Amino acid sequence: MNTRALAAAVVGITVIAGAAVFLSVGKDGADAPRQMSAAEFSRESPLLLPEILATVYDAFGQTDEAAIYDRLDDVASGPALEQLYLERVGAMAGGGLNPDQEIHEIELTGMSARTDGARVDVAAKWRVLGVVGHAEHMHMRGNAYAADLVFEPVADGWKITGFTLTDVDRTDAGTIEPNADAPQAEDTADPEEET
Repeated sequence: MNTRALAAAVVGITVIAGAAVFLSVGKDGADAPRQMSAAEFSRESPLLLPEILATVYDAFGQTDEAAIYDRLDDVASGPALEQLYLERVGAMAGGGLNPDQEIHEIELTGMSARTDGARVDVAAKWRVLGVVGHAEHMHMRGNAYAADLVFEPVADGWKITGFTLTDVDRTDAGTIEPNADAPQAEDTADPEEET
């Protein structure tokens, strides 16, 4: 566990199913969940955002529409939930996209957060390293993204309620590897003609 994550645990911040919850001591001495204020969420967002993004990528790796929706619902609400869900299901329906993906690392490379009343506006940049599968091949990818995110408190924690992708950098897309699960093309050449 890195120092920042350990510090977050010490102050009582946990991520439960992608929703940030601040723990406080209740009158009876038991830990009682209390939702973070906008200022608390803004301050802790650099620690929370990578986990929230990891949940979105985990949802995008699902193959069942209900599982995709349920996983996205852990971290998104309202229009953002619908947008992210439709984006993923649309990619599946378009054909050629194999749901096989393996995320190796999500690195937050830049971020600013500011409160706006009860909501928090986040401008974030991150890099994702992983393997993405298509029908005939696999890519090792190191894509970078930037997005404007809006977080608001809902009944079960802070969730993404607005999502605008502002930049995608695929210059570090990596190499193409054959997909072992793809059907192999038949070799129709006559072996006697090869000399």
